[in-house]
Amino acid sequence: MNFSKTLLLALLALLAGVAIAYLTPSSSLLGLFAQAVIYAIFALGVGVLLRQNGLTSFGHALFFGAAGYAMGVILALDWLSAELAIPVVLLGIGVLAFVIGLVIVRVPGIAFGMLTLAIGQMAYLLATRSRGLVGGADGMSVNWPATLFGVKQSVLLKPDTLFLIVWTVMIGVTLCVVWVLRTRFGAITEAIRDNEERARFIGITTTVPRALVYALSAMVTGVAGLLSSFNAGFVSPESLHWSVSGIALVMVVVGGFKSVIGPIVGAIVYFLFKDLLGDYATYWMAIFGATLIAVIVFSPDGIAGALARLFKPRATHGAATGPRGH
Repeated sequence: MNFSKTLLLALLALLAGVAIAYLTPSSSLLGLFAQAVIYAIFALGVGVLLRQNGLTSFGHALFFGAAGYAMGVILALDWLSAELAIPVVLLGIGVLAFVIGLVIVRVPGIAFGMLTLAIGQMAYLLATRSRGLVGGADGMSVNWPATLFGVKQSVLLKPDTLFLIVWTVMIGVTLCVVWVLRTRFGAITEAIRDNEERARFIGITTTVPRALVYALSAMVTGVAGLLSSFNAGFVSPESLHWSVSGIALVMVVVGGFKSVIGPIVGAIVYFLFKDLLGDYATYWMAIFGATLIAVIVFSPDGIAGALARLFKPRATHGAATGPRGH
């Protein structure tokens, strides 16, 4: 699929978001949808790392929570305007992740996951015990200004407006990720993922590209953290906990990491189970767990992979039977 078709799909997705915003009768339901979209961006970041580096992170909540904390501190100390602080925070997260990545991407497999878990839990413990500016275990308020990008906060926080904002950001971030992965950089990181030894043999430096992928995934997750802090106006150490990383990883597994939009699909499915099915089934987690097991057993590449296989055979069959008619 070329990039022009991707842009067309993005435009259709934007129109679908507008339809959802204006056809959903309940403000609370729109709030739920907005939260699902924020976590979809979080899962997208985790999925990028797994797709391009073949590495599983149990500590990506570090970047999710750090974005909110960094924004809260900057606004509390009045260092920068909120409009300027947003790109500064994301750039800072990218630099931090790149430096960390230069060290930990050298470690293969489960050891990498354990390192990310350890680093994330260190940040969680630091946040819970820092009683000063960040409020310790009680968390801290993120005092966003009354006007952001020339629009009043009261307008931005309306359920329909907020949903459209996070939906548009999700589409924009997804387009950026797709564009990056289709460049030469994406091809190089895929080659390193598939056979790092062979990539080194042909002269590719492997550590820096893998660290850059880690930084990219962290920045995507940071976008979700900023949106979450804006939505809630609050950030707590719980946003840094490993369980938050685990939820995002489950979303990636359910949706499928081989497709860029797979993690987004997984996030939507998770929230449908959690908030819609949860209203009617006390043990919704058991049902979701059974669904997760079924996906892993019957479709290891997730729901997105299953859908791709569902439609691909039809196209293949049509192409195969065409010449026989002559």
